[in-house]
Amino acid sequence: MSIIRYNANDFVPTSFSNLVDRFFNDSMVRAGGSTFVPKVDVLENEQAFEIHFAVPGLNKEDFNIELKDNYLTVSGERKFSNEKKDKNYHSIETSYGSFSRAFSLPENVDATKINAKYDKGILELTIPKDEKKALKQTIKVN
Repeated sequence: MSIIRYNANDFVPTSFSNLVDRFFNDSMVRAGGSTFVPKVDVLENEQAFEIHFAVPGLNKEDFNIELKDNYLTVSGERKFSNEKKDKNYHSIETSYGSFSRAFSLPENVDATKINAKYDKGILELTIPKDEKKALKQTIKVN
């Protein structure tokens, strides 16, 4: 007899976005593909945008970060290591496989100064704003 995880909320999506995400992610897994979609937080302050990727278990060499035509693409792969022959896995809930996430950057960023750091499972990209390219301006009525 095997143990199967049961969650009463498995069939009740919490939002439309969750429903769409689940449709694409679950269908890929069922089709035999391997998918890994890291969770991302996007922050903004007066000086910069920050994008935080939750990607535990990777090394900084596992990431590929590219900027092309104002699209920032972060990709990588989390590989499953089955080297521990003495372990008998009963359940594997951690996602493995390759991933790619792309973001359209606004016009007011300085793409030449993008910084990336990886610490404790979080990849943090800092995208500074260019003060000369402010998107907001005030127009006085004459």
